[in-house]
Amino acid sequence: MAKIYQTLFLIISISCFFSPELTAASPAGASSKAVNFIQSSCKSTTYPAVCFRSLSAYANAIQTSPERLAETALAVTLTRVQSTKLFVSRLTRFKTLKKREVEAIKDCVEEINDTIERLTKSVQEMKLCGSAKNREQFAFHMSNAQTWTSAALTDENTCSDGFSGRVMDGRIKNSVRARIVNMGQETSNALSLINAYGGKKY
Repeated sequence: MAKIYQTLFLIISISCFFSPELTAASPAGASSKAVNFIQSSCKSTTYPAVCFRSLSAYANAIQTSPERLAETALAVTLTRVQSTKLFVSRLTRFKTLKKREVEAIKDCVEEINDTIERLTKSVQEMKLCGSAKNREQFAFHMSNAQTWTSAALTDENTCSDGFSGRVMDGRIKNSVRARIVNMGQETSNALSLINAYGGKKY
């Protein structure tokens, strides 16, 4: 179990931040109580279908814990962002791209790097929430986690704006925007679940 958990977090370079019990399991193999908890919690997010689809695979690890749900949502989001960065970075290899297109791609990669940095800080703050000894400590670190995740969402919107209009047309533009949109949806959902966890802790 720990090995599977560590593999997931090595992908996003933060394997030390959460406990070694996050393992992927199909919803069919998870308890109905855990699956129902995730589905119910996802209804409060902006994109409930995306939320359930991305988190239900971890139902066995999440169970009915708001803390685990928020942590997992953040981890899944970071994985998504890392994957998107790799995809967008590789687009510069196309020789037919115009100068404005290349610039838009490079700007987007910079924004995604900022997103990764901010989400990683949010992960760190969430870990500190878990070890908080009192309400004041928890509130402080929770506020930081919310701030960093919200800032990451702003970065993603800026990246998406760079591909608006006619700066880039065709399949590449559509593919990039689709990934950026999905990345933004995952981040928005993670923020919603972090907020929900913060409201239930004390």
